[in-house]
Amino acid sequence: MNPTPSMQNTGLALLRVALGTMWIAHALLKWFVFTLPGTAQFFASVGYAGWLAYPVFAAELLGGLAILLGVYARHVALALVPVMLAAAWVHVPNGWLFTNKGGGWEYPASLVVASVALALGGEGRWALRPVPLGRLA
Repeated sequence: MNPTPSMQNTGLALLRVALGTMWIAHALLKWFVFTLPGTAQFFASVGYAGWLAYPVFAAELLGGLAILLGVYARHVALALVPVMLAAAWVHVPNGWLFTNKGGGWEYPASLVVASVALALGGEGRWALRPVPLGRLA
């Protein structure tokens, strides 16, 4: 089956909505489950400055909303890649699977890949402020 441009746009929109939702969920986990002070303690325990928990939370939440709505989603997706690369790096010693003690690195790695795919492919349909292909820079 050869996808039509309409199918590709719809597929990219689905990717954008799913990715934005996952970034938001990742932020809200810090707020509701671990708490921001608890996240700051975790950051400090793995060698990052504890205060970074707060801007990381804001970046994930606001970035997720921007991606979900399609507001400069390509730029935002690329800007969030270093955040999730740092998370993946922390979880590398725990192994591949999320169910491993301490969580694995496959979830953060999949968010990195999906973010890069969105940045390369475009926002798809129904984006509020799309960035035209070739205009990423």
